[in-house]
Amino acid sequence: MKNNLTRFTWAVAFILSVTALAQTGKAAPTDPPATAAASTVPTAGTVKIGIISMQQAILASNEGRRDFEALSKKFEPKQAELKGQNDEVENLKKQLNTQGDKPNEQARATLVKNIESKQKSLQRSLEDAQSDFQQQQNEILNRVGGKMLEVLDKYAKDNNFALILDVSNQNSPVLWAGASTDVTKAIVDQYNTVSGVPAPPSGAAAPRPAAGRPAIAPRTPAAKPATGAPAGTTPPKQ
Repeated sequence: MKNNLTRFTWAVAFILSVTALAQTGKAAPTDPPATAAASTVPTAGTVKIGIISMQQAILASNEGRRDFEALSKKFEPKQAELKGQNDEVENLKKQLNTQGDKPNEQARATLVKNIESKQKSLQRSLEDAQSDFQQQQNEILNRVGGKMLEVLDKYAKDNNFALILDVSNQNSPVLWAGASTDVTKAIVDQYNTVSGVPAPPSGAAAPRPAAGRPAIAPRTPAAKPATGAPAGTTPPKQ
């Protein structure tokens, strides 16, 4: 484990079909692409088709940005707590390494066990915090995503779309689409109007929860007890 706990980034795994989003929507945001006005969307024969990135739309909305920023701030004390736990482990490791062979074997073995115990406690705390964050994150995404689907439904009907495809999913069957078919920004703008949530302060960036587990440096074992340590004494597990 490195001397400093890496700043946490929290998982945002997104189930990207429009239908599934209403039930279990999860997002990994990027800025919404520039789009042309809805009136410029071309048609295939008599069928009007559009595309949307629901993952972008949710977190680009004023409500999504506001609520994810609030969630991040809520977890700042937990980040500080975990960093404190990590610093405690690292200080014990330094103590063990600087003492070398000075302590007697029993004292050294006790210190090694203490380090191992605190490492395990830190890992459990990290996993609990991640799970708690993901649960609250998904509650926000379900709520905002469900309301956004209602906006999308009305927008599609009002503008005579026969089909709007979600291209958030990397397995989307859409291989290419012109920028003028993208209604993401139009949906975000309409959702902001319906929700009535004001835009974040000027210059505030959209939230970007990173995919994957909270970042934490790999654990490294503390120094092993000197040869001849009492039976039953083991070094920390890697």
